[in-house]
Amino acid sequence: MTQRQLYIGLMSGTSADAIDVVLVDLQFSPKLIAQHSLPLPHKIQQQIHALSLPDENEIDRMCALDTELGQLFAQASLDLLSKAKIANHDVVAIGSHGQTIRHRPPGSIQGTFTLQIGDPNIIAELTGITTVADFRRRDMAAGGQGAPLVPAFHQAVFKSQKHDRVILNIGGMANITWLPAEGKTSGFDTGPGNVLMDNWVQTHLNKSYDANGDWASAGSINPELLRLLLAYPFFSLPAPKSTGRENFNRTWLDSKLHMLPSQPAAVDVQATLLELTATSIADSINQLSPDAKEIFVCGGGAYNTHLMQRLANLLTNSTVASTSTLGVAPQWIEAMAFAWLAQQTIHRKSGNLRAVTGANREVILGGVYYA
Repeated sequence: MTQRQLYIGLMSGTSADAIDVVLVDLQFSPKLIAQHSLPLPHKIQQQIHALSLPDENEIDRMCALDTELGQLFAQASLDLLSKAKIANHDVVAIGSHGQTIRHRPPGSIQGTFTLQIGDPNIIAELTGITTVADFRRRDMAAGGQGAPLVPAFHQAVFKSQKHDRVILNIGGMANITWLPAEGKTSGFDTGPGNVLMDNWVQTHLNKSYDANGDWASAGSINPELLRLLLAYPFFSLPAPKSTGRENFNRTWLDSKLHMLPSQPAAVDVQATLLELTATSIADSINQLSPDAKEIFVCGGGAYNTHLMQRLANLLTNSTVASTSTLGVAPQWIEAMAFAWLAQQTIHRKSGNLRAVTGANREVILGGVYYA
């Protein structure tokens, strides 16, 4: 019997609503063995979002949250192992993305850096499993953007020899991986995914997200607001490029709303924010190639039926479907990628693609924290 190569992947994205954790057998092609999601308490979510923008007493607040998130990442891993009835000594390593609290890509006036918290020392200590982390900081150290880091995984798992493909991840931010049947893989952030829509619906309906995009579908797009939003310089930057809450946040949105002669209804703002996400994604994909391609969507945005329909309407020359069509539920793709990146690190294999982040070399490995 072939021995399994079990790895755990941990992912908490820009929305900071939950820790997604997966157990993956990486002996051959990645095989999802078990999955678990640990919701983050609202207080923790608020603290994460507060640290995404400059404020007072940041170091103390960051260090306290770093410890608490390390404990929560460890708890999520142990909960998963208990559910799967797997012993910790059967797992080779954990790949932890961490929680991004500040991302300043090359060209930022504040300097170039990225910071993820969720102390991997604590994860390794509490789980008894070697933990690999700091992927984004290592990529930045090599001259890269630090994001997106998943295209190498997408290439390894989803590339087709017959069809040009795009893997579209819609989390808090959105990013794409271009997988041509012939030619080099590339990828970059396209702009906001769910982040602005989630914040707006939380403010006005006291809901964590707009289920199925139902509220957005009830509104009308405000053309002038959409024009102001799309005029933001990030959208015209060449790839590779990356972004985060530092650029796309409520303060930024409010500044655009204040430019309007009259304030649109809240439901119309939601409709416009969904259109912003759909349009910025579609524009980026259409720039890759005018030919037909297969587009597979992962992340929370794949469950927004109105957003998926808008993408299909804007990308008429392509097919749009979720990654479920490829056999993997959209929610677990990113966590699986960090399990894979942990294996790449352990075996010192390529963990990134220079063409994607602009790094000086292709072998970008995480930092290893031994149990």
